[in-house]
Amino acid sequence: MIAGIDYGSKMVGTTVIAFEQDGCIELISSKKNQDADQMILDFVAEYKPELIGLDAPLSLPGVYTDIDGCSDYFYRACDREVSAMSPMFLGGLTARAMKLNSLLKDKTQLIEVYPAMVAKTLNLAEFKYKKKEAGYSKMYRKLEGWLDQNYEFELESSHQFDAILALYISKRFDADEASFVGKEEEGFIYY
Repeated sequence: MIAGIDYGSKMVGTTVIAFEQDGCIELISSKKNQDADQMILDFVAEYKPELIGLDAPLSLPGVYTDIDGCSDYFYRACDREVSAMSPMFLGGLTARAMKLNSLLKDKTQLIEVYPAMVAKTLNLAEFKYKKKEAGYSKMYRKLEGWLDQNYEFELESSHQFDAILALYISKRFDADEASFVGKEEEGFIYY
């Protein structure tokens, strides 16, 4: 099994896990005042995914670990290449993601994914990506060939759709077809 996660604040209810089961896309969303990290740990224990694409930084800029040639205290090479937010600006979210990666390293492979870059590559702005009036079903059809086109739910938020994009990236990574940026020693972002 492969999963994608739109990773949000720990207790706010914005974390969503997307995965395929029995040929259907399934979504698990955190609830307000529910520990999103524990939800993910419980999901891994129950479903045992082999691969998870997480929309959050899984490493710090290389200057903090004395990687040769790294002098930027705010951005990794991969962040600069795709204009992603600084892992340092995201602070607590980055720390939580790195902790999850450490806790899960013997149970599943975690990769860092960037749904916004897929949205840009697929020109999802034409369907109002990240806007209140987003055309989720039209955006979803752009993923044809990678995800089952028969789904039995109404997408209600950009968090749900970003989890689906994280799953899309993860499936492409598994097929060795995902694009990526960055440096191996510092970290990659897949899209």
